[in-house]
Amino acid sequence: MSVVAFAQLLLPDSPYAMWVRGELEEYLRLPDDGTRVEVVGGEIVVSPAPVFAHGGILSDIQRGFERALFVDDGFSWRAVQTINLDLVEAGDGYIPDLVVLHKDNEAEKRSQDVLHLHPHDLELVVEVTSVSTAGRDRRPVFGRQVKPTKWSGYARSGVPYYLLVDRDPRQPGVTLFGEPDKAEATYQTLGEWKFGEGVRLPEPFGVEINTDTWKPWSA
Repeated sequence: MSVVAFAQLLLPDSPYAMWVRGELEEYLRLPDDGTRVEVVGGEIVVSPAPVFAHGGILSDIQRGFERALFVDDGFSWRAVQTINLDLVEAGDGYIPDLVVLHKDNEAEKRSQDVLHLHPHDLELVVEVTSVSTAGRDRRPVFGRQVKPTKWSGYARSGVPYYLLVDRDPRQPGVTLFGEPDKAEATYQTLGEWKFGEGVRLPEPFGVEINTDTWKPWSA
């Protein structure tokens, strides 16, 4: 079973500052095998490369946006996988599974050959959970000590929509969050679907996503 690693190291600078400069991965001497290094809640999180089924779900979501463009060449949204996202307000650095941004913004960022995108560049982010990342992708568990997660980081940074595909066998399904409250770092739940149901993202997207082949991870 793949596990996520939480590093506690004496660094020459903050994890976030080193991540922004592109120095953190090299400093940690991580293998060049798809391993991801992120900063979530100020902590270094090292995750293994995703499994094939995880990538297949992302391809299905991306195809939904591509079909919309095929039907309407004026369709405004583009889906891009695994980019660096600098969350300045949260002091974190994420690598979302997939992001959606306006076609004009996508063209501008391509021409600039930027290292990072920022939350204001995006309209939607997508995370697909795995055994090693699920707790960091979901909303925080409220209790005696609340640790920030990507859910709260995206909300705090004002990303308009967050689509969470949870492959946990105990609670598989798809949830769309929106209406971020930046002060409280929270979202409202806008839609929920089971695997096998057709997911329709509301306007401004209007995209249909087929989930017939989506399955929970193996226990």
